[in-house]
Amino acid sequence: MAAPDAESDPGPDPEDEPPDDPRSVTRRGMALLWRSVRTHPKPFTISVVGALVFATMTVASTVALGRVTDDVIVPGLGSDDGGGTFRGVDGRTVAAVSFAVVMIALTRAAGVVARRYFCGMTTFRMGATWRERLADRYVDAPLRFHARRPAGELMAHADNDTMRAVEFINPAPFSMSAFVIGVVAFARLMFVDWALALVALAVFPALFLLNRVYTNLIEPPAATAQARYGDMAAVAHESFDGALVVKLLGLGDHESARMERAADALREQRVRVGLLRAWFEPSLTAIPNLGSVVALGVGAWRLSTGDVTEGALVEALALFAVLTMPMRVIGYFLETMPPSVVSAARLDAVLADDRRDRHPARGDARVPGGPLAVEVEHLGFAHDPGTPVLDDVSFTVRPGEVVAITGATASGKTSLCLCLAGLLEPTSGRVRLGGVDLVDLDPVALPGAVALVFQESFLFADTVRANVVAELDGTAGSGNGVDIDARLATALSLARADGFVAALPDGLDTELGERGVTLSGGQRQRLALARALVRRPRLLVLDDATSAIDPTVEAQILTGLGAALDTTTVVVAHRVSTIRLADRVVFVDAGRVAATGSHDELLASVPGYAALVRAYEVDDDALAAEWDDDPDPASPAPASVGDDGAVR
Repeated sequence: MAAPDAESDPGPDPEDEPPDDPRSVTRRGMALLWRSVRTHPKPFTISVVGALVFATMTVASTVALGRVTDDVIVPGLGSDDGGGTFRGVDGRTVAAVSFAVVMIALTRAAGVVARRYFCGMTTFRMGATWRERLADRYVDAPLRFHARRPAGELMAHADNDTMRAVEFINPAPFSMSAFVIGVVAFARLMFVDWALALVALAVFPALFLLNRVYTNLIEPPAATAQARYGDMAAVAHESFDGALVVKLLGLGDHESARMERAADALREQRVRVGLLRAWFEPSLTAIPNLGSVVALGVGAWRLSTGDVTEGALVEALALFAVLTMPMRVIGYFLETMPPSVVSAARLDAVLADDRRDRHPARGDARVPGGPLAVEVEHLGFAHDPGTPVLDDVSFTVRPGEVVAITGATASGKTSLCLCLAGLLEPTSGRVRLGGVDLVDLDPVALPGAVALVFQESFLFADTVRANVVAELDGTAGSGNGVDIDARLATALSLARADGFVAALPDGLDTELGERGVTLSGGQRQRLALARALVRRPRLLVLDDATSAIDPTVEAQILTGLGAALDTTTVVVAHRVSTIRLADRVVFVDAGRVAATGSHDELLASVPGYAALVRAYEVDDDALAAEWDDDPDPASPAPASVGDDGAVR
């Protein structure tokens, strides 16, 4: 769980950075927006229509304001033609103007509601689309994909990156309407007075230049900030997931320091982004305000020369105020675009069809019925090129046979099990199950034919029943009309788990803690074994899956499997008592098959195997003494399954 010091921290893995794109941020942002629109066109279109209604009514309100000034306010204030005669206001004019103002306001409000509601719908739906794609990617990706990415980083993609990637959709319809407002308002301003229009025209280039500089400056720190968020999430996830080790070793201060370094790195980048925004936003506000001051001065001069009326001046100033709104809205849109572009690029990098993350090509072949024969031919595997984990491994397992795979630590046993189960793609050679190459098998049918149980048993924070059954109805090969309860009872009995499950507070409906933390290691292993057995696999691979179980109970389990199940069994074993139960032993040394034969044959003819067994016997004696002091809870006698499926 140690982390490099801050001074030596190399930063995010380059593989997790968004790919370089020669296009500008604005072009990438518009391409991203178009992707969202194509994905959810209906709500976005309604939102744009609402925004255009709002834009039209906004400009119409300035025209109405000018009419009110000339036709109502100025006459109402009273003036004379030199003879003391005051002009009055026609009541019908007041009614007509009032009705127009109210209708404009109501229509404008309707446009705002439509824009906000349906734009929010687009944003949330697109966020759901991103998360669905990520979930499919995470589930479908091979094991190699997850081995190269921390869980915290994947969570950051699904949370923070997804939220950021859709953030700029919210101001998009408003920005489109703001553009329309700007064009129409400027045209109207030209009609009212050309001098005021020239003032507005001078403001646009300054704002455009400011936005351009901002988007270019903010993209690098925004990208780094998103990567640092993933780093921090990875540290947090690891610390929480390893809470037991942290407590046991007193690593609280160490983990706090790791989190502090990750948080400081994130804070540094977000402060850089915040400083840029702190300069940009006031400048974006100041330029239109300065323009308004200039427009007021020019307008007063034009009024004094008689070139504009009071109503025209009021309308022009209102139009100028309306023109500042598009500048601010489009500025906000451009402000939110860089972080969204960066986050979308990070998500695209995860969703990309990386050659290293592809499943091997699979066909639609099915394995034959009954126990499966296993043929491993010249199998090789390497996580990194030039560093083989398995090298030219070849052996066979006959249908119904029990074969033990043993060897020193890091000799490649777990990688071999993963290759047998189709979870790792070999770099060379092949694996055949029932005479069918793994690459030709239907991937949907494979989990129904092969079951792999690990030493470290993972259980979900759910009931015992849900953990063992785990969507058995949807498992390929389970068949229709399966008696789930009968299978469940049989699997629990064979795994010697029925005794302690019955003693739980709510039996099968007992809620387990996260990762099964409320159970002992041996209990978790037995539930994981039951989860595999309930599917009645034709090849059962046990990767030291009974190491935490009392040796006596382990012997009962393995003996019961042979008597009750019609399956081929491959067992990674470290206990001599377990090895002796196997029909044959495959001795793996440094990623290669050093010898194959019965336990007695290898013991007599292979010095390396004999030395390993002697070491195992010492461990067995120590473990037996430990179990004598703290025995495993009593378990029922070995069970068998009759032809009718009943447990006896």
